[in-house]
Amino acid sequence: MSDLPRKAVTRTVKLAALPLGIAGRATWGLGKRIGGKSAEIVARELQQRTAEQLFRTLGELKGGAMKFGQALSVFESALPEEVAGPYRAALTKLQEAAPPLPAATVHQVLTDRLGADWRDLFEEFDDQPAAAASIGQVHRAVWHDGRQVAVKVQYPGAGEALLSDLKQLGRFAGLLKPLVPGMEIKPLIKELRDRVAEELDYELEAEAQRTHSDAFVDDPDVVVPDVVHQGDQVLVTEWLEGTPLSEVIADGTQEERDRAGQLLAGFLFSGPARTGLLHADPHPGNFRLISGADGRMRLGVLDFGTVDRLPRGWPKPIGRSLRMTLDGDAEGVYGHLRAEGFVKESVELDPDAVLDYLKPIIAPAEAEEFTFTRPWLRGQAARIADPRSPAHQLGRQINLPPSYLLIQRVTLSTIGVLCQLGATVRLRDELDTWLPGFASAE
Repeated sequence: MSDLPRKAVTRTVKLAALPLGIAGRATWGLGKRIGGKSAEIVARELQQRTAEQLFRTLGELKGGAMKFGQALSVFESALPEEVAGPYRAALTKLQEAAPPLPAATVHQVLTDRLGADWRDLFEEFDDQPAAAASIGQVHRAVWHDGRQVAVKVQYPGAGEALLSDLKQLGRFAGLLKPLVPGMEIKPLIKELRDRVAEELDYELEAEAQRTHSDAFVDDPDVVVPDVVHQGDQVLVTEWLEGTPLSEVIADGTQEERDRAGQLLAGFLFSGPARTGLLHADPHPGNFRLISGADGRMRLGVLDFGTVDRLPRGWPKPIGRSLRMTLDGDAEGVYGHLRAEGFVKESVELDPDAVLDYLKPIIAPAEAEEFTFTRPWLRGQAARIADPRSPAHQLGRQINLPPSYLLIQRVTLSTIGVLCQLGATVRLRDELDTWLPGFASAE
């Protein structure tokens, strides 16, 4: 595999096979029901088989397929356990790795972008990638001044592959909806497509990482590696040692899980206030749990290719709506949601029904500390996804303004990771400190 465009036909064939496989399984499921199996059992078997094929296919590809797979993987906690269990290991692998590029291709990119004498910049360079993801892979190296560094090399043709894959996936987004109950797949794919240009621009990524590194330079809880060198399609940053969050999810102690969850929530809510930016790619592969010499565990944060620009920090309407909901102010929260565009002028809803819809979702903000679990998230997903549920009917009438789309995805993704960790978190403390309007709805 020398680059992504060269495999364009193969990629299209593999992605195009997904809806055919789904349709075939639907026919198989109909036969099972006719044969006497209950609709619920058949639906679960269909969901499991579809998920297995989807993540196996996405795991073999890079580009938009891999990016979409990573975005979906954090919602694994919302799936029924009998479906999620068999391929949880595959999702963990998807978060951390993809098939690497040959060394010769990497060398050619470095020659093209850093010059023929690129090796003079390094004392050492490991040809074997330390990590590989959706649009680039990372090599460990030693910079010419002796610093341990990570060298991120963008896959040749990554932009073309991103757009091609996401366009193909968008054509059958509706068929994938049952995989993650309560989540709209089509807006997710559109939002990923809208972010392609930023994702590919390593200059923007370097700027965002420097901003975070400066803001958290002396922070006792968060570590952001500094940028060492940035070029077109090549980004060199300080190396960050630590345990990937995916390993904490798989094998971590409860103390490590709780600490990682608290640190992740703290970073999510403090970041916009301290940097004017929201780290918008919160899958476990982008975080490390670092044990210091003093025994204190800190959160290492990687990959700033996707950020949301929030120059005033978190929007105050989020905090105000959350506080009104916790206070049981049905009329207040409904009026606020209408004013912010979450309820369109042409739609009339019962304020008490809106409050009933929101209350279970915000339970983590109500308690002094809250344990995020897969069963809790599955319950929320099932409540919203069930067409017979009042929550489902009401949810279909709520509008999400474009300016809140990425904020919503990041928040939901972070909750998904917290549930994968099974972490007990004092979320309300973070909201009181960092979310404008939450401490008081005035």
